[in-house]
Amino acid sequence: MRSASRLAAALLLGGTALVALAQAPAVRVLVQRSALAGFAHYAAPALWPQLQIGDALELVREPDNPHDPNAVRVAWRGRMLGYLPRRSNGAVAWGLDRGERLHARIRTLADHPNPARRFELEVLVE
Repeated sequence: MRSASRLAAALLLGGTALVALAQAPAVRVLVQRSALAGFAHYAAPALWPQLQIGDALELVREPDNPHDPNAVRVAWRGRMLGYLPRRSNGAVAWGLDRGERLHARIRTLADHPNPARRFELEVLVE
């Protein structure tokens, strides 16, 4: 419905508005910002030198995970880095289960002695 109303508004404004609308950037909404759970237990320490801020991350649901029914695995280029924290993974798990277009990327990388403070990611929806 939104697309139809935007197209109608563009047509009312003329062809120039239609071209501008077609070239408009996609809107992304921040869903979550969080640390990476399990940083020290998976491939993140070994991959640390290769990780870059802004790198795309894969979010993979693990509904059969025996420790957390809302588990969302976080991977980089096919390698498991850890999980979304259990205390804040419910909304992302719900969205993934319903086919939402969720994307994740590395937000910050910090050489911090506490592994829980080294890596922050953000989850966005388009």
